[in-house]
Amino acid sequence: MKVLLTGASGFVGRNLAMALAAQGHVVRSVSRRHGIDMSRMLSPADWLPHLDAIDAVVNAVGIIGETRHQRFDLLHTRAPVALFGACRQAGVRRVVQISALGADETAFSAYHLSKRAADEALLQLDLDGVVLRPSLIYGRGGTSAALFLRTAALPLIPVLEAGEQPLQPVHISDVVATILRALTGPALRQALDIVGPQTFSFADWMQTLRAARGLPRGRLLQLPYRAALAMCRLVQPLQPMAAPDNLRMLRQGCRADGRAIERFLGRALLRPEPRLQFEDASILWRNA
Repeated sequence: MKVLLTGASGFVGRNLAMALAAQGHVVRSVSRRHGIDMSRMLSPADWLPHLDAIDAVVNAVGIIGETRHQRFDLLHTRAPVALFGACRQAGVRRVVQISALGADETAFSAYHLSKRAADEALLQLDLDGVVLRPSLIYGRGGTSAALFLRTAALPLIPVLEAGEQPLQPVHISDVVATILRALTGPALRQALDIVGPQTFSFADWMQTLRAARGLPRGRLLQLPYRAALAMCRLVQPLQPMAAPDNLRMLRQGCRADGRAIERFLGRALLRPEPRLQFEDASILWRNA
């Protein structure tokens, strides 16, 4: 199978490209590192030349914070919607959209709303479209995962309020396995949440990361919401991930029923273990 993969240089994209190659598929990579700026691919005509001889498409483009050159509306909505329209014109029926947990009727942030707009556009087309909404993804090579590991190692671990916000972290190998199943399994048109089998509070997840690094439990630095919000506004120009909306999303937390994704995969998802923090999706074929 020949797969067009957007966001091929990102955490999910890199791991998915490795897995597809390991299964003998051919990957046509799209990213700025591969010479294609998705923020300029805003019409189906821009995408059609890249769909020649393509059997399936995975859109794995995602940013967690905006910059002057990377905007949610362009990367999360307008470019993917143009790509999906091109797929319909080119007869590429199998399309997998990587969205995010919370990009549903509860969405309130620009991040989630921009993802949801593309999700809905795909599911309204006459395509075999699948929307996958992963929760916090951990594993080797992830930018957010590495940031959390560094934060957990601090002498005082900063947490929002009491750190009780719920998380359902999912390993990168389970996310990749779900995408592969969506690409090669029976045709369907639906949205699926990808959540890990265990719910943590944010504070407990930080302690779990400390244990993965061989460190004892750490002391928490509890930050009131208003103070944390002020810090985000101060730091955001230097670190886009520190956007106030991201703090609001963390404060709200996000949970989902994991039974649907386990039925889809036909197995239980991986329970967090210290070693998995430092493993990528290659465990799928190393342990096969």
